[in-house]
Amino acid sequence: QVQLVESGGRLVQVGGSLRLSCAASRITFSTLTMGWFRQAPGKEREFVAAISPAGVYTDYADSVKGRFTICRDNTKSTLYLYMNNLKTEDTAVYYCAATKRSSSTVVVEMYDYWGQGSQVTVSS
Repeated sequence: QVQLVESGGRLVQVGGSLRLSCAASRITFSTLTMGWFRQAPGKEREFVAAISPAGVYTDYADSVKGRFTICRDNTKSTLYLYMNNLKTEDTAVYYCAATKRSSSTVVVEMYDYWGQGSQVTVSS
């Protein structure tokens, strides 16, 4: 069974930085588009960032452009999200996800596999 396990979420102050990791197993990681999504209390899950299988192409939500960076290490089957200049509105549970598709990768429903989530709380 495919496993995606996120880690790295914690409480951080406004302006701080975090690195989230997503370790994949039982999956051909290097062939999949990977994405990060987040869900704040009372809100729908929303797209944060995505990266192509080889890591050549990336896509970001406007709200995180210039602050977040998605990258991957296919030798370790691990996805990362570097988060800088964090804001209170970044507080959410962050999920990594995998899809075999190469288009429409900002859409939640296009993803086949999901992790359990990692809580990020940004405090002022």
